[in-house]
Amino acid sequence: MKTSITAAAVLAAALLAGCASPGFDAGRTETVLPLKRAWVDGRTVEYVTTDISDAAMAKAAGANYAPRLAGAVGITGRSSVLERVYKFPAGEQISIFQSAPLPAGGANAVAAYSPLWRLVLVRWQVPAAGRELKSEEELLAAQERGEVMLEQTAIVANCPITRTVDGSALRGVR
Repeated sequence: MKTSITAAAVLAAALLAGCASPGFDAGRTETVLPLKRAWVDGRTVEYVTTDISDAAMAKAAGANYAPRLAGAVGITGRSSVLERVYKFPAGEQISIFQSAPLPAGGANAVAAYSPLWRLVLVRWQVPAAGRELKSEEELLAAQERGEVMLEQTAIVANCPITRTVDGSALRGVR
C-alpha cells in the first residue's frame, strides 16, 4: 500500500511541532499551583492566585498580569462581582477573605462568593500592637477602634478557593 503525504499535512505537522516546547506533555492531566491560605470567619481556607490586575503584584506573586480585571471594579453605589480581600502588605499575617463557597464545588450555597477579589490594604496604626485577625468582623471592629487603617485599591485578583472552611474541596484537590 502506498502512502502519500500532502504538502498541507507536512505544513500542519511542522506548525504543531513548533508550538510544543521540549517539556510539553499532551497527556498531562493536572497542574500544580502554589497553595495559599486565608482567613474566613475565623477559619482557614486554601486558594490559588492565577491573575492580578496590577503588574508589579502579578510579577511578585508569579501570576498572570491581567489588566482587564480592573474593569470589574463596579460603579459606586452599584453591586459588583467583586468580594473584598484584606491584605497585610508588610506580611504580618495571611489575608482575610470576605466569603468562601460552602461546600466547595457545584453545590456551593453561598451566593455572595466570587473568586474575584478587590484588594484592601490593612496597616496597623501601631505595628507593635498588631495581632492576628481572623475574620472581616474582627478586622472592621479593629478599624472602628482606630487600630488599623484600610486602603481600598483598584487592584483585582482572581483567587479561587480550592478548599473551604468545612474541609470540602474542589475535585482533584488533595
